[in-house]
Amino acid sequence: MKSDRSPSQLSLQRPELLAPAGNWECAKAAVENGADAIYFGLDRFNARMRAENFTEADLPQLMTFLHHRGVKGYVTVNTLIFPKELAEAQQYLRTIIAAGVDAVIVQDIGICRLIRHLSPDFPIHASTQMTITSAAGVEFAKSLGCQLVVLARECSLKEINKIQQQIALQETSLPLEVFVHGALCVAYSGQCLTSEALGGRSANRGECAQACRMPYDLIADGEVVNLKERKYLLSPQDLAGLDVLPDLVKSGVTCLKIEGRLKAPEYVANVTRVYRQALDGVMTELERPNPLAPFPTREGGIKAPLSETERGWGRGQSDQEHYNLEMAFSRGLYTGWFGGINNQELVHARFGKKRGVYLGEVSRIHNEQVTVKLEAPVKPGDGIVFDCGHPEAKEEGGRVYAVVFKGKEAMLTFGRNDLNLRRVHIGDRIWKTSDPELDKQVRQSFAGENPQFQRPINVEIYGEVGQALIAIARDRLGNIVQVESAISLVEAHTKPLDTDRLQEQFGRLGNTPFSLGTLTNHLSGNFMLPVSELNRMRREIVVQLEELRSQPKRWQLHSDVSFQDLLPSSSPSSPLSPSLIVLVRNLKQLQAALKAGVETLYCEFEDPRTYREAVQLVRQAGQQSPVPTIWVAPPRITKPGENWILQQVRACEADGYLIRNYDQLQFFAADRCIGDFSLNVANPLTADYFQQRFGLERLTTSYDLNINQLEDLLTSSPPQWFEVTIHQHIPMFHMEHCVFCAFLSTGTDYTNCGRPCEKQEVKLKDRVGSEHVLKADVGCRNTVFNGTAQTGAEYVQRLIELGLRNFRIEFVNETPEQVSKTIHRYRQLLQDKITGSQLWRELKLQNQLGVTRGPMGVSALRS
Repeated sequence: MKSDRSPSQLSLQRPELLAPAGNWECAKAAVENGADAIYFGLDRFNARMRAENFTEADLPQLMTFLHHRGVKGYVTVNTLIFPKELAEAQQYLRTIIAAGVDAVIVQDIGICRLIRHLSPDFPIHASTQMTITSAAGVEFAKSLGCQLVVLARECSLKEINKIQQQIALQETSLPLEVFVHGALCVAYSGQCLTSEALGGRSANRGECAQACRMPYDLIADGEVVNLKERKYLLSPQDLAGLDVLPDLVKSGVTCLKIEGRLKAPEYVANVTRVYRQALDGVMTELERPNPLAPFPTREGGIKAPLSETERGWGRGQSDQEHYNLEMAFSRGLYTGWFGGINNQELVHARFGKKRGVYLGEVSRIHNEQVTVKLEAPVKPGDGIVFDCGHPEAKEEGGRVYAVVFKGKEAMLTFGRNDLNLRRVHIGDRIWKTSDPELDKQVRQSFAGENPQFQRPINVEIYGEVGQALIAIARDRLGNIVQVESAISLVEAHTKPLDTDRLQEQFGRLGNTPFSLGTLTNHLSGNFMLPVSELNRMRREIVVQLEELRSQPKRWQLHSDVSFQDLLPSSSPSSPLSPSLIVLVRNLKQLQAALKAGVETLYCEFEDPRTYREAVQLVRQAGQQSPVPTIWVAPPRITKPGENWILQQVRACEADGYLIRNYDQLQFFAADRCIGDFSLNVANPLTADYFQQRFGLERLTTSYDLNINQLEDLLTSSPPQWFEVTIHQHIPMFHMEHCVFCAFLSTGTDYTNCGRPCEKQEVKLKDRVGSEHVLKADVGCRNTVFNGTAQTGAEYVQRLIELGLRNFRIEFVNETPEQVSKTIHRYRQLLQDKITGSQLWRELKLQNQLGVTRGPMGVSALRS
C-alpha cells in the first residue's frame, strides 16, 4: 500500500528532552517527569559553579540510577581550562569516562582534543559556550571529534533549517541541540566578559554575576533618554519554545534542552512535565498518516493571544501549560530568537527578576481590600506582589487571605499586618508569585521511592502449540531481551491468548520503570498458558531489562597516554625587539596612529566598506620605514547568509585579517590571519590546534587569563605564537539584541528602525555611575565596551622576559590627541623608558591584566 506520508514526515525523529539538574532532588524531579536525559555539573570546570552540583564520588550511584530508569546523563565541562589545570582536568575526565557517563558538554577546544586523545569513542557535545552559529561552526566541531553541537540560542528556526541543509550538502552533518526553555543570556555564550570586567568573575569560568539583569540608563548624545519605567535594557524575557515545538521537530533537531541548573526541583519537575506532554502530543500529531491540517504558522512570540484553532498540541497547548511555565519561573515568556529578530519584544525592560503570572491592575483600594480586574485565576493562599514600576526597591506583597468575586473583578483581602496598603496604588500591576496548590502537585510528582514516570517497552509475542511461548521486549534505548515460558502452549477451548488478554497480563508493570508501549501478537491459533506463567514471564522481562540497563557504558580509555603528548614543542625565543600593535575604530584614530609611526595597525569599523579608505590611507603612508601593515576585522559573529559581509571585508585587500570565528577560519584560509581573543585561547592545547591546523600567524590570548595564567601559557607554548592586549576597553556584552533599535526607535529590526546607531552616540550608565560605550556592527549586533580602559602595563617587562614580543593596545572612542598620547606612552614603556606604574597613573587607567583575578588576586602581584 502506498504511504500517504511525505518523505519529511517519514524521517521525523523524536527529539530527546534534556533537563537540568543542580542536585539529586532535581535529577529525580527530571526523571519522574519524563526527561530523556539530564545534564549536570561536578564540583570543578562547569559553567554553573553557584549550583549545588554533584561530586565525582556521586557519579557511579547517579549513573546507575539514571540508566536503571532509561535516562542518559551528561556532565558539563563547559568552561575554559587554564594551563596549570590540565593535569587535574585529565584525571577528572578519566573518572567521568570510567563512570559510564553518556557524554560531556565541552567549551574548551584543547579539552576536546584531550578527550579524543584519552578515548577514541567517548561522546563529546560542543557546548553553546563554543558560540556555534553556522555550518562552518558545526564542521569545526566535527573536526575536533564532537558528536553533537549545541547551537547558540540566537539562531532562528529559519537559520537552524539553513544550517541543517548546508551540513547535509557538505556531508558534515552532526546532531543539533537547541535550548527550548529557560533564561536567555543577552550576550552570546562564550563571548560575555561583563562579570569579569566589572567584578573579576568570569562567565567562561562558571562565575557569571548576571550584570545583564541590572538597571541601566540610556544616554544618547550626552543626554539621559527618558524611558519611564524601562530600566532593564539588557534583560531578555525567558525563552519558551512551547508554541514552536512542531517547527522544532520538523527542523530535525536531535535534542531540546531546558535551561536551569540553578533552579529548584519544583521548576525542573514543572517545566519538564509540560514539555514532555507537549512533545509527545506533537509527535502523535505529526506521525498520523493524514493530519487534518498543518500546524498554523505564527510569527513573533507567545504574547499574542492564540485562537481556538491554534490551541493544539505544542501550539499554545493550553492556558494551563503556560500558567504552569510562568509559575515555575518567569521574567515574561517569549519565543526568543526562534521567530527571528524582534527588538521590541525580546527585552521589555520593566524588570529583570522573577515575576510569575500577571493578575491585573489595582483598580480600587477600600476597607483593607484591593480590587483587581482579573486576567488570571487567584485563590486564598496564593502569594502576590504589587509592582509599582520600581522593581529595584522593596515591593509590597503577601499571601491572599480571602477572595470575593464580582463579575470579572475580584476583591482581595490579606492577613492583618501582612502588607502596608499605603504603599499600594491604583494602577499598580499585580503578579502571582506563588501557588501552594500547584507546588504541592509538582512536589508529589517526584516524591516517594517507586517510579512515577514509566518509559514504554514494546513486546512481540511468538509461539506454536507444543512449544514455549516467546516474548521479545525492547526499550527505546535499544536494550532487548527474550523470555520463554517454562510450560508449552496447548490448544485453548475457552479464553485463548488473544491480544487483549496478552496486553492485560504484560501491561501489569506497576512499581517498575516500564509501561507497555505496543504489543504485537504473532500467534496464529487459539492457545492457552496459565496466568501464573504469563506473570512470571513479565517479571523476568523486567529483571532482565533492568540488568541490561544497569551495566555501565564501557568506553575505550587509554591508560598510557597524557595531555603532555599534545603539548607543543618549545622553540628558541625571538631576538626581535617588542612590537606595538594598535587597534583603531575610526579613520581619525587611524590617521593619528599612522602619524605616530605605528607599524602594525588593526581596524575594526562599524561599516566594513570604510576599510577600502583605511587601506588606501596606510598604503599612502608607504614612505614610512618600515612600511606599516594593516589588518582588518570582520564582525565577531557570522550567521547563515552573511558571507557577503566577509566578501565586503576582503574586498579592501588589506595585508591580513583578524579572525573572530569558525566561518572566518574557512573564508580567509588562503589569506594572512591572526586569531583574535574571541577564539578563547586559554591553554597550550587550544593554541597548538589553531597554530598547526589553521596556520594563524599569531593568536591573541584569552581575556580570561590573569598574569599568572598568562605566564603559564607563555612557558608551555612558544611565546612568539601570541600577542597580548595590554590596553583596552573590555568588550563586555556582545549581543544579538540591538539597544539602538529597541529603545531609540519603534522598529523591530534593521529594516524599519531608521538606523539610530548611525546618528547618535550612545552609552549605558550603570548603578555606580560608570558610562559604558555602545557600538553596533554591520550585522546590527551590539557591543558594550567598559567605560574605563584597563592596562597590564606593570606586567610588560615580565612578559618581555618570557619571550613575548607582540603587545596590542585598543581604542574605542578616544580622540586623535588621546590616541597619540597613549601610543607615545606605551612606546616608552616597551623601550623601558618609563615604568608600568608611571604609565597607568598618568593615563588614569584600571591597573589590571585580563579580567579574571587568580587565587592571589592581581593586586597582590604588584611587588
